Amino acid sequence: MGLFERYLTVWVGLGILAGVGLGLVVPGAFRAIAALEFAHVNLVVAVFIWVMIYPMMIQIDWSAVRQVGQRPGGLALTLVVNWLIKPFTMAALGVLFFEHLFAPWVDPQSASEYIAGMILLGVAPCTAMVFVWSQLVKGDAAYTLVQVSVNDLIMVVAFAPIAALLLGVTDLTVPWETLVLSTVLYVVLPLLAGLATRRVLQRRSPHAVGDFVAWLKPASVAGLVATVVLLFGFQADTLVSQPLVIAMIAVPLVLQTYGIFALAWAGARLMRLPHAIAGPACLIGTSNFFELAVAVAVSLFGLNSGAALATVVGVLVEVPVMLSLVWVVNRSRPLEPALAD
Repeated sequence: MGLFERYLTVWVGLGILAGVGLGLVVPGAFRAIAALEFAHVNLVVAVFIWVMIYPMMIQIDWSAVRQVGQRPGGLALTLVVNWLIKPFTMAALGVLFFEHLFAPWVDPQSASEYIAGMILLGVAPCTAMVFVWSQLVKGDAAYTLVQVSVNDLIMVVAFAPIAALLLGVTDLTVPWETLVLSTVLYVVLPLLAGLATRRVLQRRSPHAVGDFVAWLKPASVAGLVATVVLLFGFQADTLVSQPLVIAMIAVPLVLQTYGIFALAWAGARLMRLPHAIAGPACLIGTSNFFELAVAVAVSLFGLNSGAALATVVGVLVEVPVMLSLVWVVNRSRPLEPALAD
C-alpha cells in the first residue's frame, strides 16, 4: 500500500476537521457549492465521486462480468441483506431508540421524523460509494458492477412499496430524476469511460492498465477526502448547533451499520465466499444511497424536518464507519483459506 492508502483514515479525519472548520469560517462558499445541484444530486460532489469510481471501472473485464452467473452466492447474499433484512432492522432500531430509549429527550413529532429518515436510508442501498469500498478491499470489480446494477434494478420496483409500508404512507412518490441521474453519473458514464480507457491501454502494453490505475490512486484518495470536506462543510452549522440530536441519531445508525455488516460477514463465511466477493458483498449491504434518501425525506417532510436531518446524519456517519469496516475486511485477509471456494 502506498502512502495515500496506508494513512487513509488520517486523511479522512483531517478532511472532517477541515470541512467543519471551513464550513464555519466561510459558510457562503459552501452554500454556493451546495446550490450547484440537480435533482438533489450535488454536481461538485458527483465529480469527486466520479474521480473515485473511475479507476475501478478501468479494471472491469467484460469477460469476467459474463461469468458472474456461475458464482451467484455473493449476489444472493447482497440481495437478501439489502431487501429482506436491512430496511426492517433499521425501522426496528429507530423505534427502539426514539420511542423508548431516547423518548425522555425527544418530542414525539421529532422522534417520528427521525425514524422516518432512518427508514429511508435503510431502504436505499448505495450506488456510488460501493465502488470505492470495493476498490479499497481489492474486491472483484466485475462482480461489484453486477451487484450494484442488480440492486439498482430492484430499487426501481421495490423502494417505494417497502418505504411506504414502513412509513405508513400511501402516496410516496419515487424521485425518478434523482434515481436516474445518480445511476447515469455513478454507473453508466464512469463505466463507459473506464471501458474506453481500458481498450486504449491494452493496445499499448499488457501492463498499461495496472500502471495507469496505480498512477490514479492518489487522485482517487484525494477525491474521497475532498468529498468528506464538502459533506461536513455543508452541515457544519448543524453539527455545531445540534450536537446532541446528531449524536442521538448517529447511535442507531452506527449500530445498524455494524450489525448488518456482522450478519452479512457471518453469511459470507458460512457460504465460503472468496475474499474478493465476500468483502464487497458485505459492504454493499451496509452503505446507503443518501441522495435518494435525502430527496424523499425533503419531498415528504420538508427541508428542515427531522427526517431530512436524519438522512444527512446518515451521510456524515457513513464514511468514517465504512472506512472502519474496510479495515476489518482487509485485516481478514489471513483467513482467506476459510473463505475460498
